[in-house]
Amino acid sequence: MDLGLTGKVALVAASSRGLGRAVAEEFAREGARLVMCARGDDDLNRTRNRIARDTGSRPVAVAADLTDPEGVRRVTDTAVEAFGQVDILVTNTGGPPSGPFEAHSPEAWRTAVAQNLESVLNLTRAVLPGMRERGWGRIVNVTSIAVKQPVDGLILSNSVRAAVTGFARTLANEVARDGVTVNNVMPGYTRTARLDWLAGQIAAREDIDREAAFDRWASEIPAGRVGAPAEFAALVTFLASERASYITGTSIPVDGGWIRALV
Repeated sequence: MDLGLTGKVALVAASSRGLGRAVAEEFAREGARLVMCARGDDDLNRTRNRIARDTGSRPVAVAADLTDPEGVRRVTDTAVEAFGQVDILVTNTGGPPSGPFEAHSPEAWRTAVAQNLESVLNLTRAVLPGMRERGWGRIVNVTSIAVKQPVDGLILSNSVRAAVTGFARTLANEVARDGVTVNNVMPGYTRTARLDWLAGQIAAREDIDREAAFDRWASEIPAGRVGAPAEFAALVTFLASERASYITGTSIPVDGGWIRALV
């Protein structure tokens, strides 16, 4: 299937590792012109170089803090200087710390909101006017299965991801007639550094082996395993494509059947 992504400009946030890296790799393989960003230079540059080597593309990489409007401006200005515009935006951030309500200070809540909600607002605000003017755009937000079925011990993530979902669903209606779609993709348990970290937290707390934590997650998933980042990236690139022009305002899980809800 030709997704019609050749030549499209895709800006992928937090793309130095994990799900963001997998999404960036998939866009490059589909022929999109890629703009990558993350907080740190080292991992970002290594990933950019690897994608360039493996796909023959020429990604642009920008180190920036997306909670800072100036950082967002630097990323989007670089994208426009390199490629003229941004057609596709994939928002993505690392998850906030785990723990119950009492474990998190007011500052921890402010940080979670800044990293997981305000960064989405900042990026969207920067690229949306151009999308509407051109009559074409795709915004895909990486959220979490916790939006549908909250995960115990992840109260920060459960809360801020829900806020992103409400924003995206409302925005989708506002811009649909301008040829811009807005969707959320909800990753389930996927083998990334973030999940390795969570497994380590559980292992330390319960005095079990790290792999035992993965086995427990797998036992709760109808597919019988955790996901691979490439499986998640396949849906993101489809939603960003010409083929997905009539899909907007929705949240789609990539979770091996973990969510038990009917809709």
